[in-house]
Amino acid sequence: AHLFEQHVQPAWRAWLALGGRAALPFAPFVRSQRGLPTDAPLLPPLADSDSNNDSTNANNNNNKRSKTSDSAALEARVAAARSLYAHVVAVFDELRDCRVFEIMRSGRHRGDYLCGTQARIVAMTTTHAALRRDALLELGFGFDSLVMEEAAQVLDIETLLPLLGQTRPARLRRATLIGDHHQLPPVVKSRALRRAANYEQSLFARWVRVGAPHVTLDAQARARPSLAALYAWRYSALRTLPAVNARRSVQLANAGLACTAQLIDVPDYNGVGESAPVAHFYQNLGEAEYVVALFMYMRVLGYPAASITLLATYNGQKQLLRDVVDARCAANPLFGRPAAITTVDKYQGQQNDIVLLSLVRTRHVGHLRDVRRLVVALSRARLGLYVFGRTSLFAACDELAPAFSQLSAACPSHRLALVRNERYGACERSADDTSPDERFEIQGVEQLGALVC
Repeated sequence: AHLFEQHVQPAWRAWLALGGRAALPFAPFVRSQRGLPTDAPLLPPLADSDSNNDSTNANNNNNKRSKTSDSAALEARVAAARSLYAHVVAVFDELRDCRVFEIMRSGRHRGDYLCGTQARIVAMTTTHAALRRDALLELGFGFDSLVMEEAAQVLDIETLLPLLGQTRPARLRRATLIGDHHQLPPVVKSRALRRAANYEQSLFARWVRVGAPHVTLDAQARARPSLAALYAWRYSALRTLPAVNARRSVQLANAGLACTAQLIDVPDYNGVGESAPVAHFYQNLGEAEYVVALFMYMRVLGYPAASITLLATYNGQKQLLRDVVDARCAANPLFGRPAAITTVDKYQGQQNDIVLLSLVRTRHVGHLRDVRRLVVALSRARLGLYVFGRTSLFAACDELAPAFSQLSAACPSHRLALVRNERYGACERSADDTSPDERFEIQGVEQLGALVC
């Protein structure tokens, strides 16, 4: 600031006072900034092409020019000089902004400065916005637009706090909430608040319920049409964009697998179905072994591990899947680990090409009876969805019937249908061809395990 105010500005004013005939005072600096030679011209000439651009030509008397042309040349020089001076001012403005970082030593203070003065887009979670609300108010943090993703899974208070996160007068002009009230609601651990007060209903869902103006997307571009049909019944006139059908990966079948979506029945494994080592920690060893065996089979065919996700409907099964993968696959580079092993609830908002889903329960349907959780489970896959569970239990559930009737129709025997002599990346079979000559069905997890070995 001192250099600019005490040297640069006075030199610029003095040059203007001379009417643009003197040498530009900061010409060397501009040349160095732009990587120009030391004698490169920066301003239009006063007389002819032999005159110096940055100094007054001592031999002006030798060039007879009209007053009009001389005035035009001076105006051109001053205009060009003003453009160069604006560049110099911008450099010093940037230096002034950087000066703050020399004074602020902590990363937190620097972040607060950038957030309050420089940032054009600030991203944070609703929880962080609530925790830091007082600090943001002290900074005078303001914003004109607010976009909230997964708003249907956010509590009322967590939605309101970001909306009120400004000092008066507030600058907020528009708020856009994006979400899907047909999927999982916010998590509320208190049963009294959840059921008696309906506290698990998000502000997004409330606005939709009372008829507030909103836009509903009626087209999807994520999954195959056959996969989208599994949950399209929950939406009004959901269609698939034409660009999806034009994708080569959508037109072709999944190599080595007869169907793009299938429900596989898993009977008791060694006489045991679901189990719970501790309360509500449900596990199913048979399904875990079956899911991991199919993952290994797909890896042998060449599927990338990053394109496969293993999902479970309970935390206990998630942990069991991880244990089986650690024991069977992790140490072998041929198999490795899938992209994710997690629960349906945690995987909301994410997706992958292939999803292997374990339903776990064999005595009761459990919390999958909540159709919103079913929609999340069925909508995570782009190219292939393979569901492992007790068919007689889930197919008989009225709430799940629209989806499970379609899954059952793909293979009424509910046995895993595979295709011989196909490799990932070299399969030319159409996705509609679910009964090729090389098709065969797996009788159980033991047979699939033997096939992989």
